Amino acid sequence: MQGNPTDRFFQHENGDPAEAGFFWTGGPVEVAERTWFASVFSGATAFETDEGIVLVDTGTKYFGPQIAARIRQRTDEPVTHVIYTHGHVDHAYGTAHWLRDGQGPPEVYAHEAMADRFGRYARTPRHNSMINMRQFGGTGIGADPEADQALDTFEAPSHPPTVTYGQPTELAVGGLTFELHPARGETDDATWVFCPQRGVLCTGDLISWALPNGGNPQKAQRYPWDWAEALREMAACRPRSLAPGHGGPVVDDADLVQRILVTTAEVLERLTEQTIAALEDGSPPHVDLVHAVDVTLPDLPWLVPMYDDPEFLVRNIIRWFGGWWTGRPSELKPAPRHDVAVEVVGLAGGVTAVLERMAVLVEDGHLGLARHLADWALEAEPAHRAVQAAVASLYDDSADTEPSLMATNLFRSAAAYARAGRPFA
Repeated sequence: MQGNPTDRFFQHENGDPAEAGFFWTGGPVEVAERTWFASVFSGATAFETDEGIVLVDTGTKYFGPQIAARIRQRTDEPVTHVIYTHGHVDHAYGTAHWLRDGQGPPEVYAHEAMADRFGRYARTPRHNSMINMRQFGGTGIGADPEADQALDTFEAPSHPPTVTYGQPTELAVGGLTFELHPARGETDDATWVFCPQRGVLCTGDLISWALPNGGNPQKAQRYPWDWAEALREMAACRPRSLAPGHGGPVVDDADLVQRILVTTAEVLERLTEQTIAALEDGSPPHVDLVHAVDVTLPDLPWLVPMYDDPEFLVRNIIRWFGGWWTGRPSELKPAPRHDVAVEVVGLAGGVTAVLERMAVLVEDGHLGLARHLADWALEAEPAHRAVQAAVASLYDDSADTEPSLMATNLFRSAAAYARAGRPFA
């Protein structure tokens, strides 16, 4: 565990959004007349209308009060309508903290698929909490209580949707029109919102000042190809300002907004097309197919792989078009990992020989190969102190080489499991 998982966000409070990227925290920023954006871990946008506030996203239960307090520096009007861009806990769970004492509940608009999401959360709350702990810097082994609290629990939000839709929908409030466009991207219940009178686009996590989170290795299916289509549709609206799901806003710069939307769509389209082309080339074993795709990214601040990793996006595309099997015959109906590890380590001459070879690979910079040996060593002899130490060190070193929060924290978690004598699972 490397401190509170949210620390990296607060290092960038009110800094340059382009430099801070995904980790920008700040606001309130007036992105258009009577329209304010603030972000603490995730972003929210408040449109003040002649009838009250239309609020796009509300933060987490934990950070919602802080985001609300920032925007309440500019407006104290009641929140009459809320729009959720998707049902993740950092966007749809802070609503209660925005409401005035004694006011009635707001109308809450969301994609019709959101109910199914909350149903999944209800069935698998511990699973979802555990994978989020790993993803954001915890482990589930002696995890930091403050970090656990920051991640929220998985249950239905205090204010679930009251109005749902599956087709583009318009909401008229206080002289403004809000265009609600259902989409699939990071989730299957996404909505992007455009207010034409003020030229403001609210993307949710379809834009987050980082490579799109389209390949998360622990989470449900993502949809990079549909994501790109949604970004093209946003670009056609020619918005002047952009309020993202994470990171800082773009204010009154239509050309920059256009460039962010189009270049992000191009990356998603290229990764999808190359992955499908590789699948079409004889459907090779999927475990190696990722190496046939060019995962280099443009040198642009909104496409830095600081959260997700482009290899993970490719694997998610493979999962959709190619199923779960790696293509390796032994892995169609595999033996228990422990049994395989014992056989391999025995053939190598014992765990000491495996550790020695692992050290050579690390010295030569072949961390990927070393990790395979590390897994076999730990799975074969999880109680072996030297194995625990060597494997933990390797995964800490691996974490230090990764730019993405996701890969970094999963490797950190693997190191913690190794120190506890548990093969990472």
